[in-house]
Amino acid sequence: MAFRDRDDKRQNKGEKFQSFSRPKIQATRTSASGKIFIDYKDTETLKKMISNNGKILSRKRTGATAMEQRMLAQAVKRARFIGLLPYIASAV
Repeated sequence: MAFRDRDDKRQNKGEKFQSFSRPKIQATRTSASGKIFIDYKDTETLKKMISNNGKILSRKRTGATAMEQRMLAQAVKRARFIGLLPYIASAV
């Protein structure tokens, strides 16, 4: 009985499954020549592409294409190396 009641409540709310997806964030830019790139100096956008622990989010989470995800990973790694982004989350 309890399982049925729970399923009925979910259907009444209009949601069947729990959703963990974030809104897709646009990190790519286009240059004057029409080339797509991701700027490693744009730390505000890159911070949105990193999890709370400091991991780079997957394509499924970011909504990036394969080429954009490779560019994103390279930009995050460059920003980390220069010191613009942390490698890990702040320790308590």
